[in-house]
Amino acid sequence: MAIGLGRMFGFRFLENFEHPYVSRSITEFWRRWHISLSSWFRDYLYIPLGGNRRGRARTYFNLVVVFALCGLWHGASWTFLVWGLYHGAFLVLERAGLGAGLERTPRPLRHVYVLLVVMVGWVLFRAATLDDALGYVGALFTPGHGDARLYTFGMYAQRLQWTVLVAGAIGATPWVRELGRRLRMSAPHSNHGMSPRWRVAADVALGCVLLVAVCELAAGSYNPFIYFRF
Repeated sequence: MAIGLGRMFGFRFLENFEHPYVSRSITEFWRRWHISLSSWFRDYLYIPLGGNRRGRARTYFNLVVVFALCGLWHGASWTFLVWGLYHGAFLVLERAGLGAGLERTPRPLRHVYVLLVVMVGWVLFRAATLDDALGYVGALFTPGHGDARLYTFGMYAQRLQWTVLVAGAIGATPWVRELGRRLRMSAPHSNHGMSPRWRVAADVALGCVLLVAVCELAAGSYNPFIYFRF
């Protein structure tokens, strides 16, 4: 959204998220997730603290400090602090040997590992209190919670939810960008690097997305700023 709005006013911002959910380690995840923030912490905190130049123990300490402050950057709450320490702990574990083990693990299992760690982390990030987070995680991994007769699968498997789920799964992978690259390669001398037919189709698709987004915003009665809590 920021990149698109900036381009409308003549500014070109760098990509801040490089398909983080295709990562195969938490270390790679943080190279792809919120690149401007992680780069700032690397340049102005991690490296001045000594980075990885002062031995293994100091490197682990620096990582924990950086991610503790990264958590507090999002908000002055125990949940954010624990979320930062949680990610810092996995980065330390990967440097201590877990990363080498992941290199020998089949790629699909590495993706499952990253998604599991990150999604549990988002529970900490989103919960109002640590007790709420622990209760939610317990419900996720402990059978017997809830009533299948009251909370049926059909309540949540509606058309809008499936549409968002599919769109999110597609958007989280780089195949759309790869498709665009291939289309540009197929017509390198045409307008915008694409044939007029594909250019018109792309513009029509973007126009439809804009129309749907405007309709959803107009229909909603309350749309808070996404970072109003921070």
